[in-house]
Amino acid sequence: MKRLFYSLIVLALCVAAGFTWQHFSKSKSSSAASAPAVGGPPRGLPVKAEMVRKGAIVDSISAVGTMLAQESVMIRPEIDSRIVSIHFQEGQLVHKGDLLVTLDAAESEAQLASAIAAANLNRSRLKRSEELQAKNFISAQALDEARENLNQTAARESELRAKLLKSTIRAPFDGVTGLRQVSPGAYVKAGQDMARLEGIGSLKLDFRIPELYLRKIRVGLHVAITMDAFPQESFSGVINAIEPGIDEATRTVLIRARVANPTGRLKPGLFARVELTLARREQALIISEQAIMPRGSECFVYVIEEGKVRLVPVELGLRRPGEVEIVKGLTAGQSIVIDGQLKLQDGAPVMVLPAVAAHVANTVNTVHTSNEAKAAKAANGAASGTPATSPAAATALAHQPQATQPATRKP
Repeated sequence: MKRLFYSLIVLALCVAAGFTWQHFSKSKSSSAASAPAVGGPPRGLPVKAEMVRKGAIVDSISAVGTMLAQESVMIRPEIDSRIVSIHFQEGQLVHKGDLLVTLDAAESEAQLASAIAAANLNRSRLKRSEELQAKNFISAQALDEARENLNQTAARESELRAKLLKSTIRAPFDGVTGLRQVSPGAYVKAGQDMARLEGIGSLKLDFRIPELYLRKIRVGLHVAITMDAFPQESFSGVINAIEPGIDEATRTVLIRARVANPTGRLKPGLFARVELTLARREQALIISEQAIMPRGSECFVYVIEEGKVRLVPVELGLRRPGEVEIVKGLTAGQSIVIDGQLKLQDGAPVMVLPAVAAHVANTVNTVHTSNEAKAAKAANGAASGTPATSPAAATALAHQPQATQPATRKP
């Protein structure tokens, strides 16, 4: 058993020595390869690069809003009375001026008839008073009283006619009636809810945006709309009004857009997501976001020119995942550094790595690091007296003959 243990220790030391020799030989060869030739030009730092390209950039903002009816009113009576008849069905499309509800008007009609009779009587009295006053049979004061009596009865007649008109309720605009809350024969008071009327031929969409974008918003701008109720469809609208004031609590401005709804599928109260396109630039300059080097309040990019880099300040535009728009500082077709710029300085020589070469270099570095870790693990195992569990040691252990001991029998 001791011989087996010593054999494993010797084998582990041999494996560790082999890995160590391999590591130092590779390090020497790589350092020799990376060192510039004596008398030759110095090699540049390896970097990855890309070209400044043109592409389409859409300047847009997202918001959430609520759909509202273009016109909305609760149908309520203006007088206390009994409902004689209801002339609409729930959910019915009605037009402006259509009769909706008729209230009991018998009392108002009787009062109006009495007022008309009194007005006719006072009109006759005024005519006779004018004839008598022309012959100086009555005073001017009597004539004035007759004229005033006629005016009062005429006013009373107009009042009762207006009250009689309130016994019929008509649609104030085109719309769809809601669920009614009363029945024929019920006695209703002035202001009591009867049913809702919604004008949904076109809807209003109210949403808020930060005040930062206020200068880019204008009436007539198109908006794209999506809704959870219709996940596979999209709708469009046009901004038709902007709130003149800004909410001081949220620093947002209220925007209202109009959305066509000819089929009536969209309903007031729906939750909507709004995508507002502010501008679209087809020939915008685009680079990878990792090429940007922020320094203080400015941003810079390394431009490759004749094998050397030049630090150029740039002005950024819009950002999208992994990319950024360049407003000023670069031109299309320029080669810029996107990886390895942390070790660079203005005017330093560089060597651009192809995409395949860079992938191979990364793979070699990974394998080299893995071999170093294995060698260190084997050396630590040998120093602590524990056999290393490397593949070579496992194979040798599997082929090592096993020692056997005679079985002992208990008395």
